[in-house]
Amino acid sequence: MTGLFLFLTLVLGQTPPPASAWTWTLYDTENPIVLAHEVPDTAHLRTTLECDTSTGVAQVSVYGFGPATGFVRFASGTAVATSEIAPARDGTLAAPIRTDHPAFAAFVADGRLTATVGDRQRTIEVQPPHLAKLRRFAELCAG
Repeated sequence: MTGLFLFLTLVLGQTPPPASAWTWTLYDTENPIVLAHEVPDTAHLRTTLECDTSTGVAQVSVYGFGPATGFVRFASGTAVATSEIAPARDGTLAAPIRTDHPAFAAFVADGRLTATVGDRQRTIEVQPPHLAKLRRFAELCAG
């Protein structure tokens, strides 16, 4: 849990959702295609992957990462991709990655992608029961 999330939880008097409430949901009926790590039917998001069909580029957004500028290093397995961070608000790290890049292919295969900016790091993990959603996302996004 990030400091900002904890602060907002305390200020707003809300308790954080239990771990069992979080799931991966694929929204694939219109553009953009979105794979979201979320608590359904709430505003709670940890990560979203977005793309327009067949563009070959996914926008990775990591919520609560904190202010970040410059470049992010995406790593999965032994593959690494570097991407320029898109302007974002509210501490969201947002950057594109090509869906044909070896780092994204490794992510699709094993469900783990690490985003690193400076000394801050966040691992995105798609658990095995949800890997089919990640594969479908990658298939729809492929250019």
